[in-house]
Amino acid sequence: MRQLMIRISNTPKSMGVIRQWLVVAWLAASALAATGAAKAAPPNIVLITLDTTRADRMGFLGSKRGLTPNLDALARQSAVFTHAYAQAPLTPVSHATIFTGTYPQFHQVLDFPMPLAKDLPFAPEILRAHGYHTAAFIGSLALDPAGGAPGFDRGFDTYYADFHSKDFHEKDRYKTVERRGGEVVAHALAWLTEHPKGPFFIWVHLYDPHDPYDPPEPYKSRYGKEPYDGEIAYVDSVVGKLLHELKTRGVYEGAAIAVMADHGESLGAHGEETHGVFLYDETIRVPLVIKLPHAGGVGKRVENRVELVDVLPTLLQVVGIEVPAEVQGESLLGMMKAGNGEAAELFRDRPAYSESDYPHTAFGWSAERSLRTGKYLYIQAPRQELYDQTADPNEVHDLSGTSTAVSGTLAGQVNVFRAKTCNSREAPKAVVDPSAQEKLAALGYVSGGPATTVGPGEGADPKDKVEISNMVHRANAFRESGHFKEAAALLQQVIAKEPGLTGMYAKLGENLLDLKEYEQAVPVLRKAMELDPDSPMSHFRLAKGLMGTGDFAAAVPELELAVAKVPNFADAHVFLEMAYARTNRVPETIRECRTVLEFLPDHFGSYLILGRFLELSGDLEGAVPNLKKAAALQPKAAEPHIILADVYDRLGRKTDAARELKEARRLGADGQ
Repeated sequence: MRQLMIRISNTPKSMGVIRQWLVVAWLAASALAATGAAKAAPPNIVLITLDTTRADRMGFLGSKRGLTPNLDALARQSAVFTHAYAQAPLTPVSHATIFTGTYPQFHQVLDFPMPLAKDLPFAPEILRAHGYHTAAFIGSLALDPAGGAPGFDRGFDTYYADFHSKDFHEKDRYKTVERRGGEVVAHALAWLTEHPKGPFFIWVHLYDPHDPYDPPEPYKSRYGKEPYDGEIAYVDSVVGKLLHELKTRGVYEGAAIAVMADHGESLGAHGEETHGVFLYDETIRVPLVIKLPHAGGVGKRVENRVELVDVLPTLLQVVGIEVPAEVQGESLLGMMKAGNGEAAELFRDRPAYSESDYPHTAFGWSAERSLRTGKYLYIQAPRQELYDQTADPNEVHDLSGTSTAVSGTLAGQVNVFRAKTCNSREAPKAVVDPSAQEKLAALGYVSGGPATTVGPGEGADPKDKVEISNMVHRANAFRESGHFKEAAALLQQVIAKEPGLTGMYAKLGENLLDLKEYEQAVPVLRKAMELDPDSPMSHFRLAKGLMGTGDFAAAVPELELAVAKVPNFADAHVFLEMAYARTNRVPETIRECRTVLEFLPDHFGSYLILGRFLELSGDLEGAVPNLKKAAALQPKAAEPHIILADVYDRLGRKTDAARELKEARRLGADGQ
């Protein structure tokens, strides 16, 4: 109500003070009624977020492509917000806004992997405190608390993400960085089977429309020329399965169900191939549908401008829970219930704010901010932009040069709005497993840049640099598909154009490592380490290059620095045990093998090396069980049996030695 009062005070005087207060009283009565209903029977809440989903692909928003029959059916029983806007074109930033009801400048989750502060209002924590069972089912490493979204598991009884494969050599994208929507929904339904009694709050995150666009069959064949559309059609089918199961289990009708995209996708508009940089409608306008409990069969279309920051206060009001004072969004419940009269008129021209800090955090360019108000879209950047969205819905004709008064006014409004909604506290520091950070790169993003917020005008204009972002994204896609040479060539072009982009040296070095061009990789990786000496990944990559050239002694201090900075850096420990072994450092090798086995208890190489170096240390009895474990983990490998034969011989167990030697010879001839 506090936020509503603020907006009412800014409405045109012609509406009249009395009329305003009548509407306030009507909304308050609605809230009290909702609270009474909630006390009698708290409704279940199902929140579905569709990653990277454009509004113009939804049938209920006018698309003729026929991609979304299930979502269209839900929309017919729901409130459809035809002009809903995300606050950022990046997954963790937008989801932080959805779940906290605050703007990015307040929650300060501006990029991967900035943590969510513990003192922010957070939907699952609020709902659990009011008796809700809470569960999340996540489709991407981008929202894994151990990956791109630290702190997002707060308040959830169950948080199904776990994208950290324990197989050191795992390369399957659908096991390491994302999973199909069908698998996500299957886990959600399994949880519902185990928790049939409410009230519950479940969040289902479907990542499939994010690039690379690779829908499963039959959508892959059906949409061969439009794979993005194939992903949308597949996600719609997955949502349909979830909704069908909710109906079958008798919980659909009485549940509040909210479906929204976190952001859209540029698909080449304005020169951007994917998303993250620009704030045009292709990435900021999103589908938003909310079904109220026992809503009946008739939906409602709300033409007013709304924001994703409004989702949390809306859901809390629906279930009768007081909205925390820190929440900056406004409940949409009154708008959903209002007719075409005065209540709807109050919300007639709500501005919508968005920002993108990704150009700065990833590339060191200027951030961007935007405001949609009246008929205008204003974008604050080193070269500001102004579009009349009524006459120019594709945002092609920039009016900032001719409508300077309008641009100046809106620039002032952006600055005032940010000053009122910013958080003055220091943002929590990002702490992430370096191997997880490497996997985040597989999602196509650049991370690891400065975490501080900068204003538009501080740095290059992203409009002048977007092709660099596209090239980096293409290079990531090449690498993920195994085309390392093409990726390296693109990154060399990027460095030639933008030598100041420090992260590109590391990316180029990684591809040269993949190509086993170690002599070329080492100077590139040394440059990356010099530019970012505090990064454990910089030292780790350089060590891998040095080991590729055979310089294991030089690799040792780099790996020691990496594990000193991040003690749980499992991959670095694996390489360090190998470097110690190759430089015959017996006690250090034994110690590292045991460390690795704490992280990777079934790591064949560590048992093999540990057994060998225990033998070298004179601990023959200690060597035996480790070598046996290695043999059991890889039954076709001859090496454990060769070393075991030697150990048994030294122990005087001649029969055992002969048996192992025979087995080694058999495997050496037949097992490879």
